[in-house]
Amino acid sequence: MKLKYASRVTIAIASLGLIITYFVPFWGIYLFAPQYPEGLKMNIWLHKLTGEVDTINGLNHYIGMKHINPDMFPEFDFLNYIVGFFIAFGLIVALTGNTKLLLGFLILCLVGGTAAMVDFYIWGYNYGHNLDPQAPIQIPGFSYQPPLVGHKRLLNFDAYSYPALGAWIFIAMGIITGIIWFFETFKIRNRTKIMRKYAIPIVLVAALLIGCQIEPEPINYGKDDCAYCKMTIIDSRYGGELLMKKGRVFKFDDISCLVNYLKSNQIAPGQIKLTLLSNYLKQGEFLTISNATLLKGDRIKSPMNGNIAVVEISEAASSEKAINGHTLTWQQFYDNN
Repeated sequence: MKLKYASRVTIAIASLGLIITYFVPFWGIYLFAPQYPEGLKMNIWLHKLTGEVDTINGLNHYIGMKHINPDMFPEFDFLNYIVGFFIAFGLIVALTGNTKLLLGFLILCLVGGTAAMVDFYIWGYNYGHNLDPQAPIQIPGFSYQPPLVGHKRLLNFDAYSYPALGAWIFIAMGIITGIIWFFETFKIRNRTKIMRKYAIPIVLVAALLIGCQIEPEPINYGKDDCAYCKMTIIDSRYGGELLMKKGRVFKFDDISCLVNYLKSNQIAPGQIKLTLLSNYLKQGEFLTISNATLLKGDRIKSPMNGNIAVVEISEAASSEKAINGHTLTWQQFYDNN
């Protein structure tokens, strides 16, 4: 059974899309610390490393981690050829329309992706466990496994690891190949009905995967410290978070601390993804500036004397009467704080 013309064209376009991976990073690693609030980044390409690699090496030297350089990645010698192989294989599938070749292509995509993640994990293990015994700073029993995907804490550094554009292109190609294989292989009588039923969920899942959404972190009350005043965050009714585009999260025990941190110019406004404020009425819930109302009154006593409660716009009127106070906009509080 031959693939339909539309499927063959789609496979060809998806395969040719891999050409982009030669010109964009494949993976990104970000490090944040109090002394580096803007963050340090290292981009891993198919054939090279870019970013603040020298600065990261200088820091890692103190605890005995290996010097990061291209020689640590023998994969750089052949990754370009592997991607070229996938492009060629995909085009062969598109030209022949052979469903068995399509299945082989899908299996290779899955095997290749899994092998890449395993290889990355092994590299991270060797990097974080085989420490120099002559390092200036000795921490008995210390070892570190960098995050494969997501966040981990290393001493006073927060490390984040995420797929970059190159990896998402490869993932998208695998998803497209799997969808085409499924609908081309199984002879389903009500193909149109099933397509209508599952098309939207498939598109939504793919969009979520490709989007790689960065989410807020719950505040660990009694343990997390305020990024501005360094006090332990205790009261869930106050405070908030700054969520950065690279994934870093700054937590605050009072809205006044959040504003003071913004005004301290330690971070550029363009790096902020979301400004979130703690919901005064619902413990652990955040509100964005656009759907929040600020209330000031004598009954509001916040940890660092910001004395502001934040509620949903729909609850502002009743809350204002309850605390015998008045409302403010975010901009009014920001300008006058």
